[in-house]
Amino acid sequence: MIGKTERYIHEEIGRKGGLLFTVIDPDDHKTAENAAKTAKNANEAGSDLILIGGSTLSSQDFLDSVVKRIKENVNIPVVLFPGNVTWLTKHADAVYFMSLLNSTKPYWISGAQIKAAPIVSKMGIEPISTAYLVIEPGGTVGKVAELDLFKRNEPEKAAYAALAAQYMGFRLIVTDAGSKPKEGHIPLEMVKAVANTIDDSIPYVVAGGIRTPEQAKSIIKAGADAIQVGAAFEEGKGSVENISKIVKAVRDGAKVR
Repeated sequence: MIGKTERYIHEEIGRKGGLLFTVIDPDDHKTAENAAKTAKNANEAGSDLILIGGSTLSSQDFLDSVVKRIKENVNIPVVLFPGNVTWLTKHADAVYFMSLLNSTKPYWISGAQIKAAPIVSKMGIEPISTAYLVIEPGGTVGKVAELDLFKRNEPEKAAYAALAAQYMGFRLIVTDAGSKPKEGHIPLEMVKAVANTIDDSIPYVVAGGIRTPEQAKSIIKAGADAIQVGAAFEEGKGSVENISKIVKAVRDGAKVR
């Protein structure tokens, strides 16, 4: 049985065709107020969901305050995109309950999840069963999580991993090239391969290196149900106008898919 936030994702995909998930890294925004301002702009611009995550976390108290302030300023779901077990707060609506399927370290595949499960249950956060597949270069997560990165020129391997995730019961699939990859977002051939391999009933999200409306449109057109964008909205670029351009591109990409 899926929860409220997961049901919302399915309904919005059905209604809009393509979604934008805006990623906010608390440590990049320095203050809870700055993070809340970006989230508010994203909400006003038409973003469909706010993701809270990053490679580091300065403190649990800061995470709590950021999520609380964001919740006060938006009317869309606020979901945790955790870097580890510490990335949890009762103030969020849901959490990507992720398994890093191409990690070579059991901790990131199931160990962290075993530790996190009772915390998530106690906090009452909705867990969204998520398969997380990291593509080269992989960024910080590729180093920290000891990953066997999927190569950019081997789209079929990522597609087979996504299919395996489907068979194992994961209900959301994310392919991520890491934060600010110099190579850019994952190849469109890989997006197409994954989208054409898994069932349409499983939301497929593409993350990492998406910085322009043109890129956003092409990824949704290639078959992704949603994109995650964070770095493109940092350093004062998270205005309503800039985010609106990405939202429009996402919707346009869905129309011609």
